[in-house]
Amino acid sequence: MRRARREGWRGSRSRCASCVDAQQPHGEDEVYYVVSGRATIRVGDEDREVQAGSVIFAPPGVPHRFHSITEELRILVFFAPAEGTASDGVA
Repeated sequence: MRRARREGWRGSRSRCASCVDAQQPHGEDEVYYVVSGRATIRVGDEDREVQAGSVIFAPPGVPHRFHSITEELRILVFFAPAEGTASDGVA
């Protein structure tokens, strides 16, 4: 369930082991918390392996995506300000 609030957006997402993460850069700060699973995330030009307990920050406008998903990912995601409300024009 998505819930927009003045201070930001939070929600949960999952990515299956065979899924492709085709997300685009956002205009907001984005923080992921990995609840379970294993994968690699690319933020900008840096790859990092992630697993349960990992925290990832993706700055506004920086390309990022999960790949090499070896175990289904369950993640919490936080946007600040709320997703789609930044005025810098990045979609």
